[in-house]
Amino acid sequence: MTIRSAVVLAAGEGARLRPLTKYRPKPMLPAATKPIIEYVFDALVEAGITEITVVVGYGRTHVQSHFGSTYRDASLEYVGQDKQLGSGHALLAAESDVSEPRLVLNGDQLVAPRIVEDVRTAHDDGDAVATLGLIRDENVAEYGGVICGDDGHVAEIVEHPRDDRTYQLNAGVYAFEPALFEYLRGPEPQLREYSLVDGIANAIDAGATVRGVTSDGIWIDATYPWDLLEVTATLLEHADGVESSVSADARVHESATIVEPVAISADCVVGPGSVVGPNVALGENATVGANAVVEDSVVDADTRVGSGATLVDCVTGRNVRIGTGSTVVGGPGDVRVGDRVHEAERLGALLADRVRDRGGVTYEPGTVVGSDAVVNAGTTVRGTIETETEVQ
Repeated sequence: MTIRSAVVLAAGEGARLRPLTKYRPKPMLPAATKPIIEYVFDALVEAGITEITVVVGYGRTHVQSHFGSTYRDASLEYVGQDKQLGSGHALLAAESDVSEPRLVLNGDQLVAPRIVEDVRTAHDDGDAVATLGLIRDENVAEYGGVICGDDGHVAEIVEHPRDDRTYQLNAGVYAFEPALFEYLRGPEPQLREYSLVDGIANAIDAGATVRGVTSDGIWIDATYPWDLLEVTATLLEHADGVESSVSADARVHESATIVEPVAISADCVVGPGSVVGPNVALGENATVGANAVVEDSVVDADTRVGSGATLVDCVTGRNVRIGTGSTVVGGPGDVRVGDRVHEAERLGALLADRVRDRGGVTYEPGTVVGSDAVVNAGTTVRGTIETETEVQ
């Protein structure tokens, strides 16, 4: 039976991306100029999927109001996960809707359509309880590693492997039979979370067949705020990504310079003498003032960049105001996320939703400014500024 339905897991917050996720979930953060989850829907539709169940939780209304009941040629149904207790628990929330084989994807990771199609085809051709999409990637230690036997069956799945064995990366694209739900329930989950990977490992331990299929193509995960810069650059430069483009509804002054690749959305304004690009994404209704410079940055919707400002390696939330002559000098910088400091990361500054910069501000590399903060004119900002703080 050819799989025509899928479950997309989109209930998590993405805590390590705070303060960007204070008001919306990680799947709705921008990758270039579209929400991350929209690329997931695109990959499914292009692989022939016509019915998508979306498991939502944190910030669920952002997903539901943005997409509604259909996307392209696919119907969208929403299932709530009231408590975020892991990916397996999220899939269990959709159990009542599943009576035949389905695909399941993470809603916060970008994958090439060919990976989805390869998994679907491999599962259709076999008798496995689950089929995993795999890619060859050096970042296995940061995610999940898979070891397959010569017959293509998965022998072992290891989260964050640290040994020197040869792993393939678990791309987070699965096909599964309804029988997998029994393996998701036991034994007792780790750390009180029901992991999808643990459920598949339970199936392997019980002697069930789990297959792995290796694919090529784009696979990107944004774990931290600075990853959004790499996501945008990769999408603009990769064959599986997006084309450099300036919306026909954008207004670019004849004296402005656009350095491709860029993604400039509808209703953007690029002022006289300004320079935008390369590797810049401007969300809808963003404005770049006269003689401003924006380079290697993600500027989200409704943001205003003042005249003469300079942004390098900058990520903004929505509705940010950056004043005249302010400067984000660019990374690398040390960035605090929770109780951990990440050294020498490529982040000039992160300005979360509705930050107000009064002009003439200098942001030292690695600065993170929380939502609704106000930065007064002429100040130098460093480190982490909490939400609703006023910086003198």
